[in-house]
Amino acid sequence: MQRIRLRYTKRGRLRFTSHRDFQRAFERALRRSSVPMAYSAGFTPHPKVSYANAAPTGVASEAEYLEIGLAAHRDPELLRKQLDESLPPGLDITEAVEVRTANFVERLEASEWQLRLAGVEPAEAAAAVAAFLAAETVEVQRMTKNGLRTFDARGAVAAFEVDSAQVGNGNDTGTESGSDVRTATPCAILRLVVRHATPAVRPDDVLSGLRATADLAPPVPAEVTRLAQGPLDEESGTVTDPLALDRAAAPAGQ
Repeated sequence: MQRIRLRYTKRGRLRFTSHRDFQRAFERALRRSSVPMAYSAGFTPHPKVSYANAAPTGVASEAEYLEIGLAAHRDPELLRKQLDESLPPGLDITEAVEVRTANFVERLEASEWQLRLAGVEPAEAAAAVAAFLAAETVEVQRMTKNGLRTFDARGAVAAFEVDSAQVGNGNDTGTESGSDVRTATPCAILRLVVRHATPAVRPDDVLSGLRATADLAPPVPAEVTRLAQGPLDEESGTVTDPLALDRAAAPAGQ
């Protein structure tokens, strides 16, 4: 059985697509593309598809991953094009790599996020980030299925800064490829790197931490985009490519 790892995006309005809805759309794309899927054994066989650490509903992403098993060999790049043509714009398959290494999920050590805070002055955001980073712990609360839980949002943060390269007067387009019309209002864009710890610390937990440490409360909900997820370089606070090992292990010429 050949296995292929795919990287896909969730852009624009499709950020509001739930993971279950994406699963349905992807399985329809597999059928339209006549992909020779491998199936599980048992009374109700299912196509061999594994999803890894999907982003929450309402959050855009440039770096979601899944793995599929094939009953017949296919060229990864041709397979990527076929699947991408069968998905709606915004749900885009951007990379396909044949699996040559194990423990892929363990490689997803951290995520890099972009937080767009409309209506917030960059200087105000920078002061709030500095206060957050100066704290040893930042306790926040989140309602879980087991009730209200209190945990530290500071310890999982590996890097946090105002992205000066993208801070503007509100006319920037972030990662939306020009699909959003921005008004001339203040806007701060933050870059956040969070380790995948237990309990999981999400961008909205860090925003709650900014409110707790610096009383920063954006007037409208933040627009959150996952830019990358993969191995964490602790020294630089950057997230590297989780597919790099599979590419490196490929025979020469592939």
